[in-house]
Amino acid sequence: MSLPKPVMRGLLGKRLRLHLPIAFALSLVAAVAFKYGVTEPRKQAYADFYKHYDAVKEFNSMKEAGVFESVQPSGE
Repeated sequence: MSLPKPVMRGLLGKRLRLHLPIAFALSLVAAVAFKYGVTEPRKQAYADFYKHYDAVKEFNSMKEAGVFESVQPSGE
């Protein structure tokens, strides 16, 4: 009893016909999951933060705390 010889001719094409659509579908699913699982919540978080962000108020509080070396506090 001997093992049959493996069929090598056309093996790559046969395997690609199976694996290429699967790889394409999985990459598409991963891209959509990343978009809606990571980037959309991140964009929404940035939008929520900047909706109530006052840059002038933040600058004045940092100026009063002495964060900037070239800006004097308004009391001096």
